Amino acid sequence: MSCLAAASLVLCNGSAKAASPLADSSSSVQLYGLIGVYVDQSKLSTTPHGMVQQGGGGLTTSYWGMRGREDLGNGTAVIFALESFFRPNTGQMGRNPSDGFFARNAYVGLSSVAYGTLKVGQQTTGTYLHQILLNPFGPSVVFSPLIVQSYMAAYNGTAIGDTVWSNTIGYTSPSFAGLTGNVQYGVSDVTGHQGRDNLGLHLTYKNGPLLVALSAQRVRAAAIAPAQQQYLYLGGATYQTRFAKFYGALQTTNTTTLGIGSHTYELGVSVPVSPRASVLAEWALTKQSGPRQKNTVRDTTSIAYDYFFSKRTDVYAAYSYDKLASNPSGSTYGIGMRHRF
Repeated sequence: MSCLAAASLVLCNGSAKAASPLADSSSSVQLYGLIGVYVDQSKLSTTPHGMVQQGGGGLTTSYWGMRGREDLGNGTAVIFALESFFRPNTGQMGRNPSDGFFARNAYVGLSSVAYGTLKVGQQTTGTYLHQILLNPFGPSVVFSPLIVQSYMAAYNGTAIGDTVWSNTIGYTSPSFAGLTGNVQYGVSDVTGHQGRDNLGLHLTYKNGPLLVALSAQRVRAAAIAPAQQQYLYLGGATYQTRFAKFYGALQTTNTTTLGIGSHTYELGVSVPVSPRASVLAEWALTKQSGPRQKNTVRDTTSIAYDYFFSKRTDVYAAYSYDKLASNPSGSTYGIGMRHRF
């Protein structure tokens, strides 16, 4: 039986149980997701020629998921989520062939109004969630300068590891006067000490139009040869005015096992130009340094026009400029569409 068929069987069985006389009315299961496709003509500063490609994502990587909740009373509930990435342009699951079936999130936990939320399983990192908040292009691994300079190998991504951690215990506190804390601890299933103890600490402060986000994470990656240890620190803020939303962030990394470091500076703005459309603009500059390499500076800027047909469907056109040190500049032009369900 294929993974997709198994998931369908789970859905059918879940629906049947929900309709049975023994089903608890305090329980619920939801199916949701986003499907996005884009076409672009891409040439980076490090590539000699451009190429035209179709991708399954764009502003948001396509995914689908199931989440459930069972109320236990007194503001406490059992929660779970199972989420998969997929590539609609090829019909394949995952962002790439190495992804597991539920590679986006796969956790179960407890949520309490008074005491916060505990999750156990595969989880999106708090650092990535903060990076999404701190740039106008959100989670885009194609057009957001902050995201591509952090994670994409083609842009010399500075962050070690994925945007998702396996075998993770995560706790999010209740909000205290707008301040929320989050801790994530990743337990390795690799034999020995290497690759153990990924750790993330995160603070979010929200007060009216102001949002401030701080993250610190330590990643120990045994899967990379040689084994590496990296510390990443991120701080930034957004501010909403009547005519625009402004973004800014500073990110630093220190890969202690290799003696390599980086500093990334990011600014962005989103401007509504009509009730249905917005203009997005973002710039990021990363300086990398190390004892065995020359200092490198990468400058990436993106601008996009995003138009919503409805609350669930939008289309966009985007342009990115990319320049690495003394290399020739590169340009990427793309159009895409997203639908939420």
